[in-house]
Amino acid sequence: MDTLVDIEAITADTPPVTSLPKNTIGYMLAHEQFNVRELVDIGAMAAKAGFGLLAASDHFQPWQANEGHAGEAWVTMAALGDRAGEAWMGTTVTCPTMRYNPAVVAEAFASLSILFPGRIFLGVGSGEALNEQAATGEWPDWQERWDRLIEAIHVIRSLWSGEPLHHKGKFYAVDARLYDPPAQPIPILTAANGKKSMKLAGQYGDGLITDPVTWKQYKSEWEIGALDAGKNPSAMLVLIEQFVVVGDQDDARKAAELWRFLPKAFKQYYDVRDPAKIEERADSEVPLEKVMEGWPISREPGRHIEAIQELFDSGATIVNIHAGQHDQKAVLEFYGEQVLPHFKNKP
Repeated sequence: MDTLVDIEAITADTPPVTSLPKNTIGYMLAHEQFNVRELVDIGAMAAKAGFGLLAASDHFQPWQANEGHAGEAWVTMAALGDRAGEAWMGTTVTCPTMRYNPAVVAEAFASLSILFPGRIFLGVGSGEALNEQAATGEWPDWQERWDRLIEAIHVIRSLWSGEPLHHKGKFYAVDARLYDPPAQPIPILTAANGKKSMKLAGQYGDGLITDPVTWKQYKSEWEIGALDAGKNPSAMLVLIEQFVVVGDQDDARKAAELWRFLPKAFKQYYDVRDPAKIEERADSEVPLEKVMEGWPISREPGRHIEAIQELFDSGATIVNIHAGQHDQKAVLEFYGEQVLPHFKNKP
């Protein structure tokens, strides 16, 4: 008999214990900027350089048309895993509500965890129009998108148990069992970029994905949400994405042209379906200097070390480095030789 599930009755489970060391430095595999073949090579180089986590953006279209790419993130991770050493892999982030059914997400990440046990995480979010509306024609309001996300997290966790699931909720009906559940518990990190979403992420996620500005402004909201759900926020994973440039201001400006949408990404542009329109608006509305605010821009390792340490000191457990430059090899060599050794074996 199906059980009708009330979204308001859904609660988060205790976050799974993971083997991911505290103060892990990750590297961003930007599916908007590089194709899948290139990203597999970039990820392998990043792991060899010493990055402990590889985070894959998961898009149907890029944020801006001039970024030029949008390969399938799960394919990248499957192809990369055997070349990534012991590095963790996951998405920042998958939207498990519209273009992906949560049952399919549960199956895919369980399969990845069997291929690469103890090295997979799932990052989830409420989506953007350039992905969800573009692929499905659906783009409900903010509250519905978060209600869908909360229910989707419940479906995914329930299927990962390996027990039969008889779920009839507000948005999803699943009557099935996952015959190959995860080899080990998979943490679900929930993305948030505003006050309300930070509290919900704390309540329903096993950890957080956010940016430095949101973290500084709304860290307390995330902690309140976690505490309200009976969790200890200090024991949860916090991934903060930090843009960097290994070079000078000219290098930074070239990178910023591809990521010009960032200051208004989750205030305005998340509601825009067309990457060309986002690019056009960002070019006219966002100064490059605003995009580059908070980016360490230097060929001196000390500036990069300082930015990472500040985030760790603020409570981040994972600092995810995102270099928007074309020459990824140069960035990885610089970090591998001059930045990452500073953090090796530090508590």
